[in-house]
Amino acid sequence: MSRFLLYVDNESEFLIKVLSWLLMLLGGCIFLYRQINLPYGRHVTDAYRFRINVKVAWFFQEIPALAIPLYFFFRVYDRPLLLPNQLLLGMFICHYSQRSLLFPFLIRGGKSTPLSTFATALLFCICNGYLQAMNLVKHAVYTSDWITDPRFLTGSALWFLGLLVNLHSDNILRNLRKPGETGYKIPQGGLFEYVTAANFFGEIVEWMGFAVACWSLPSTAFAVFTFLMLVTRAVQHHRWYLEKFEDYPKTRKILIPFMY
Repeated sequence: MSRFLLYVDNESEFLIKVLSWLLMLLGGCIFLYRQINLPYGRHVTDAYRFRINVKVAWFFQEIPALAIPLYFFFRVYDRPLLLPNQLLLGMFICHYSQRSLLFPFLIRGGKSTPLSTFATALLFCICNGYLQAMNLVKHAVYTSDWITDPRFLTGSALWFLGLLVNLHSDNILRNLRKPGETGYKIPQGGLFEYVTAANFFGEIVEWMGFAVACWSLPSTAFAVFTFLMLVTRAVQHHRWYLEKFEDYPKTRKILIPFMY
């Protein structure tokens, strides 16, 4: 079985552990807060006075998760980056390249984002971008045969599958409206035939795969945060569709096909 060493010094290990647990704590706090209030997208009301254009908000809140890893890769590392580290960091950069440079400018319509929601997302992307980059560039030392380890292979496959589901589902949602239309429609096709939140399911699978491929506390913290954040959004989306559309498919699950 392939092995890898993490954290080249005690101070680094302590800092990474603290940041990882803080990330999971932040996810738990957001999970509890969103049981009461979830101010974003279709759920935003006129009570939120301070709002930002949705495309501007998406770009600026997501870009730190791309810029920070790139900065670490090109300017901070003090040793040759091993192939497993390059591939794992590449997974992270690939997602956030699409999320920050393409996704915001493909949005059609959409309500303005409340300042509080934008600030929370920005804080997360800064913290998580720094944590994952610092771990993979400065501290995690994988052996060269890690890329043949079952954990890396399984995790990478899950990451890629989740990414495809997420991108395909986003494309379905993006094309629900014809030019000039502003109303909401029931998503059809892909995993939307089975769950309300197919795009969220894809993202959860993606970062669960990343956590398995990295097999580290920081990546696990990211996966836990993602699950806690998206599960409440999925539940609220499902409830909203059921209330708005009388013909919404009653057999369609919330988040996990055939299960939940």
